[in-house]
Amino acid sequence: MWPDLSSDIDAVLGALPAEGLVEGVWQDSDGRIHSALADEDAFPELAARISSAAAAALLPVYADECAPLFTAVMPDSDGVVRARWRTEPTPSDRNWAFLKTLHRGEIVTGTVTHIASFGVTFVDIGGFIAIINIPELSWRRIDHPSDIVTVGQEISAEILDVDPIGERVSLSLKALQEDPMALLIGQIGQTITGRVTRLVPFGVFVRIEEAEDGFEGLVHNSELTGRNPDAPQLGIQAGDTLLVKVLDIDTVSRQITLSHRRAAAVGTEP
Repeated sequence: MWPDLSSDIDAVLGALPAEGLVEGVWQDSDGRIHSALADEDAFPELAARISSAAAAALLPVYADECAPLFTAVMPDSDGVVRARWRTEPTPSDRNWAFLKTLHRGEIVTGTVTHIASFGVTFVDIGGFIAIINIPELSWRRIDHPSDIVTVGQEISAEILDVDPIGERVSLSLKALQEDPMALLIGQIGQTITGRVTRLVPFGVFVRIEEAEDGFEGLVHNSELTGRNPDAPQLGIQAGDTLLVKVLDIDTVSRQITLSHRRAAAVGTEP
């Protein structure tokens, strides 16, 4: 079966239905032919791929058809590149069928299969490998995914995104956990003792929890009480304890704002 590819790309894009399932087929300027399944959620991405093609076509595909057409391009013995069409289900077909059963916000259970050196965790969910990026493993800062998970461990995670065309599923482990920073909101306005963890040109970071992975807040240079305004950090070193007042806790930006100057002022009040 050979579909007629049209060079009128605008007409092809205009034929995209409002909803449903289609297979887009497009030919690059070098003659290579590609195809992808898409429903209304993935139409924008499919349209973006077709828009730069030399020719394209749309094939209707119905949900109860398990073997849509896909192309395989190869040169014939005469050197001419021609397209062959197959109707047998491919791994992509099976992946697509599985991905259509997944939805954002759902909870899935899987097994950690691999932890990459660049911080991505791979999880087998029903034969499909999903990923968890390192920021989605924990609300707290971690150095490596192995601080949270191990290969072979069974975990539950929330689906963040499903990309049928890119065959990609993103998960979040921390979405199933209570945000510990939110529990600190009640400390706004309070004066507490923290430990200096590092000094930066614009201020010092102070850990306000006893645990080593506790949250840190920033004391801006303007909120220090150094006698020398040109060197407000003078006399402060990493590891020092510092009296601070909690000015703000922003759980969205993950920032905690502290003041040593105002805490010291409170301490001197009669």
